[in-house]
Amino acid sequence: MHLVSLTVEHLRCLEALALEPAAGINFLLGDNGAGKTSILEAIHLLACGRSFRGGQNEALIQRGQNTLRVVARLHSEGLERILGLERSPRTWKAKLDGENVERLSELFLRLPVVCFEPDSHVLISGGAEHRRRFLDWALFHVEPSFITPWRRYQRALKQRNRILKQDHTDVDLEVWEIELAEQGARLDGLRRDYLEALRPQLIAMAERFLPEMGSLQIHYQPGWGENIDAPGLLEALKKARERDRFLGHSTVGAHRSDWSVGFSRIPEREMFSRGQEKLTVLALLLAQTEHFASVRGEWPLLLLDDLPSELDPKHLQDTLNWLAQQPAQAFVTLTQALTEPERTRVPSRWFHVEQGKVRALV
Repeated sequence: MHLVSLTVEHLRCLEALALEPAAGINFLLGDNGAGKTSILEAIHLLACGRSFRGGQNEALIQRGQNTLRVVARLHSEGLERILGLERSPRTWKAKLDGENVERLSELFLRLPVVCFEPDSHVLISGGAEHRRRFLDWALFHVEPSFITPWRRYQRALKQRNRILKQDHTDVDLEVWEIELAEQGARLDGLRRDYLEALRPQLIAMAERFLPEMGSLQIHYQPGWGENIDAPGLLEALKKARERDRFLGHSTVGAHRSDWSVGFSRIPEREMFSRGQEKLTVLALLLAQTEHFASVRGEWPLLLLDDLPSELDPKHLQDTLNWLAQQPAQAFVTLTQALTEPERTRVPSRWFHVEQGKVRALV
């Protein structure tokens, strides 16, 4: 899977940009503020409907303009597809091969993207929602049975929370609690199974990037008690009713699950350093990329923002060597060219980005 071409209009400083990337590693070189990261944002927007930098999507639209557009030609599974996304302050419009799509998820499913950027450490240090999103992104792309229970769970959760804020009886709640319990248990099982399937790639990647930290362990915590089946969640929801009425939202369920990683040579209560966090996240994301490829038979796109600033020279070289060995398309931003040892054995194409414009370098 790789992008054949990318065009961007009115996204931040990118007024009208056209890029024809290589199928391998694409280095985007330029000063800070030149627009390198905005190119990655455009790809991420087409893949996820949001920027990895956070903030409001409206802020992505270039000042003085009403609409941004991103269009890409994608080669995948032997076919070429055209993906298009248009964003105005209040609406989205998405197209696939020139036809309007009803759900944005139909577009996102076509372009799986894994992103490592300066704030990626929140996967370790941030709230549980970041770690659930890590699992759910993968399941969305590799497990066809995931999307139905996820949607049904979100709907039931929304309805239960609405009822909690109103005058109601236990009977009103019970209808949605039964649905929450059934779909929540299904989601929980899918997440557990995915983490277990990811374990071999993750252990190998941790040994590659973090051998000094010892063997890796994964710990999963459901969003309710020890009885992790549907009856157990239903009982937990009933017990939490009075507290949930007071708080106005549901405090137990699959939307409260979490997971963590630990290492045998790091005491359980000891915090990771920022460098250890970044390397752990990198190992997680690259393991996720490998697992995706093993299931789907093709690789997701990799977005690596400001990689030399995020990694020390040794781990930068290790990452580049890993990339050079994979048939994955990657986009890497830098503020200065790589040194000769860093460039060794890295097949790549270079682009210079300046004032929102891009040109290929020989």
